[in-house]
Amino acid sequence: MKTVEIIGFKRASLTRSQLAEMRYSGNIPCILYGGGVNVQFHSPAALFRDLIYTPEAKFVELNIEGTIYKAIKQEVQFHPVNDMVLHVDFLLLEDNKEVKMNIPLRLTGTAAGVLKGGKMVQRMKHVPVKALPKNMPEVIELDVTNLEVGKSIRISDIKTVNFEVLKAPAIPLAGVETTRAMKDTADAAAAAGKK
Repeated sequence: MKTVEIIGFKRASLTRSQLAEMRYSGNIPCILYGGGVNVQFHSPAALFRDLIYTPEAKFVELNIEGTIYKAIKQEVQFHPVNDMVLHVDFLLLEDNKEVKMNIPLRLTGTAAGVLKGGKMVQRMKHVPVKALPKNMPEVIELDVTNLEVGKSIRISDIKTVNFEVLKAPAIPLAGVETTRAMKDTADAAAAAGKK
């Protein structure tokens, strides 16, 4: 899996006004927790572009004043009006401890139902997965080539290797739906058949 490096600087517990001033100066307050570690720090907002504003799942290498931590982004808090990042929580990665991440779902191939005029609808863009860091998939790919109109692929269609999907097997991920044009063609054919 790809790794993003974030450089951080330790900070003390700050008041609301001090946190607001930090954000105004282009820094994001953060915390790293897990494994008995709680490190409060801040990082330049520009470093988060490739971590937050991407559909990809990534590991994070935190360099906090020379100490390196391997982590994952756990939670991002946004301002409710302007979408500015207010705070980022990181979870320390431990080689022998499973973690949960949302992994991107990529559909491959062209569905048979789409070739017949149907419309592909992807219901989930990410799939929650639990695995050891070394087994965490970068992306989950599903081939939709044989998918017909009215059919769906489900969580149970994911081939899991050394990871667990944290959703019920029957939940649909994507399907081919009938389009209005297909309905109109079928209605016209039915009307012509009645004459």
